[in-house]
Amino acid sequence: MVNDDLALGVHDVVVRYRTSAGDQRYTTPSKRPIITWVPPKRTAPGDVRTVTAVDGVSLDVAPGEVVALLGASGSGKSSLLRAIAGLEPLAGGSITWAGRDLAGTPTHKRNFGMMFQEPALFPSLTVGKNVAYGLHKTPRGRRGEVVDRFLELVGLPGYQERKTTELSGGQAQRVALARALAPVPRLLLLDEPLSALDRGLREHLVEVLGEVLRRTGTTAVHVTHDQDEAFALADRVAIMADGTLLQVDTPRNLWRHPVSGEVATFLGYSTFLSQADADALGLGHLTADHAVALGPESLVVDPNGVQLQVRQQKPRRGYVQVTVLLPSGARAELRVPEKIGTATVGVRTDADSVAVVS
Repeated sequence: MVNDDLALGVHDVVVRYRTSAGDQRYTTPSKRPIITWVPPKRTAPGDVRTVTAVDGVSLDVAPGEVVALLGASGSGKSSLLRAIAGLEPLAGGSITWAGRDLAGTPTHKRNFGMMFQEPALFPSLTVGKNVAYGLHKTPRGRRGEVVDRFLELVGLPGYQERKTTELSGGQAQRVALARALAPVPRLLLLDEPLSALDRGLREHLVEVLGEVLRRTGTTAVHVTHDQDEAFALADRVAIMADGTLLQVDTPRNLWRHPVSGEVATFLGYSTFLSQADADALGLGHLTADHAVALGPESLVVDPNGVQLQVRQQKPRRGYVQVTVLLPSGARAELRVPEKIGTATVGVRTDADSVAVVS
């Protein structure tokens, strides 16, 4: 039965792969060759082991929705993305599109666009011909119009005749994005496409990517280990660890209401309050049914607030990280513009930056 309200369906998916200690190329599935195949080295008996990269993951993505798979290296997010693309065989579960099972549908027939960390542009082709590469079903007379439109969308109008070797890293990724979107894929899969760029450029391209995805109404699954990137781009964020989904929610709900201490810690909440500390900070009413955690932005300086002892101060990019002692002796952090010149500091809590663990 076809479900028009659902685009992508991931149901109890399991992905396993075999690896050996002597073959570093196959440490993770994301490092496997995509186009070319190199025969693996022979391994000694008993040297090969089976690793479960994705363990029973279920996830639905609505039409036009952008979902970010967020997790540390080795969490299984890239393995799941490759399974959705058809690049990784399933050991269990199923992947559907609009309710139709994609089992047996090869990658090139799924009509899914893909974009990886490396732009993988064809150096022998111009920018325009790179963007037009996937337009086989578009009449030749309209291909130039389509190329112009998508280069305009990614902020590179007039680049059709440029050589790819003349592009900066950010420009190359924009061309790769235009090439992925030009055939109008029903799903766009992005595997950390911005991770190789410097922070300033990455932050700018996050804005470009988000605007393009929403203007085109593209359904997308975006893999990243960068929390700021995931929260800026996605309608919902799915946190993965050890091949499983820990929580899937909107960025705001995820930040305010992590479902476990593990999720809260991953998001940067480092201090879980005792009842005494919660009472001192005016948060005691929250601890009756929930754990309450503080992050580096949960405390703000207030001369009329609770006076806490300053233990350590570390300069960071654009701020100073200050470690303070709570009444119980537990440590907490706050961020200030410049170093504090006194032994104590008055603080209050910012309610929007406190995690109430479900």
